[in-house]
Amino acid sequence: MAVTKETVIERLRTVNGPDFTGNIVDLGLVSEIFIADSKVFFSITVPAARAQEMEPLRAAAERVVKAIPGVANAVVALTAEKKGGGMEAPVRPASQAASPRPAPQAAPQRPGPQAPASHSHAKRGVPGIDAIIAVASGKGGVGKSTTAVNLALGLAANGLSVGVLDADIYGPSMPRLLNIHGRPQTVDGKILKPMQNYGLKVMSMGFLVDEETPMIWRGPMVMSALTQMLREVEWGPLDVLVVDMPPGTGDAQLTMAQQVPLAGAVIVSTPQDLALIDARKGLNMFKKVDVPLLGIVENMSYFLAPDTGKRYDIFGHGGARREAERLGVTFLGEVPLEMGIRESSDAGAPVVASKPDGAEAKIYRDIAARVWDRVQEERGAAEAAVPSIVFE
Repeated sequence: MAVTKETVIERLRTVNGPDFTGNIVDLGLVSEIFIADSKVFFSITVPAARAQEMEPLRAAAERVVKAIPGVANAVVALTAEKKGGGMEAPVRPASQAASPRPAPQAAPQRPGPQAPASHSHAKRGVPGIDAIIAVASGKGGVGKSTTAVNLALGLAANGLSVGVLDADIYGPSMPRLLNIHGRPQTVDGKILKPMQNYGLKVMSMGFLVDEETPMIWRGPMVMSALTQMLREVEWGPLDVLVVDMPPGTGDAQLTMAQQVPLAGAVIVSTPQDLALIDARKGLNMFKKVDVPLLGIVENMSYFLAPDTGKRYDIFGHGGARREAERLGVTFLGEVPLEMGIRESSDAGAPVVASKPDGAEAKIYRDIAARVWDRVQEERGAAEAAVPSIVFE
């Protein structure tokens, strides 16, 4: 039996608002409702000062939705609206807490660049995945997703089993880049099976909503969706999962960096100064939360005229390499501004898969090899840093 938004809204009208005034729907507290694979996602906006005491309201909304015939699960988060604009971080329901805490916080706190993640709780791994790599950029428009998918294909071409998580909820690219259509199936109605093409296992919000459907979720909804796509998907066994991060350094990026045991991050930038300024923001974000920096890729590095073979440095050249040297970060390689890379990506046939013997494919395979070497180096350094205990 298909579950409709109208049915969910009707049931939510039975949930009283704060202080039993009206119901949460008519009071305008319920966000856009999203339904995927019999799972219902939405958030409830509550006063920031009272967010902690609103857990019973959230639980009641979750309970009535789960009771709807055909609903397999409901993900409900509280969103606290700040005075003067901006959003507070969601209040995490006790049933979804990753690990027990001694006592609740006095008030919800937004993680930020000035507040690195605490190391008192170890990041929970994802079963079946040996290493998780984030591909990030400080801004959009630098070819991050194209780099991520060709990096994943390069890792696979080098003999690894690879998956790709498209973490850009608002602008998912992987369905088009990998020419994958349709909806994912489930295992026992609970765990999603990843979609596949070119030997990669893939999950993206683009498989769950139509390409032209705008995503107007607030932060908590995005976090819930990311968590499900990461932890409720039958990924394994994988040597590596490549996460195509959203552009920028917002809540989604920070949450992934703080809550997921990343083996490291790859930063994508173009050569010009403005892009490098934003790339530094991405580098600093990962440093703040103690995620190893695997290196920088300079995308759109130069242009070779197809008729004359003459090289043009349209965006300047070598800026990312110099920045990597300045920061003591590995420079992973240069990718040219090549029409074939763009055309093959738009056609859903990335160059590493469609032209494996071409010069561009070799560039990505070499970058992939350097990235994997850096993962092993960081692992070795981490193991060496752990003190050994000798019993005599």
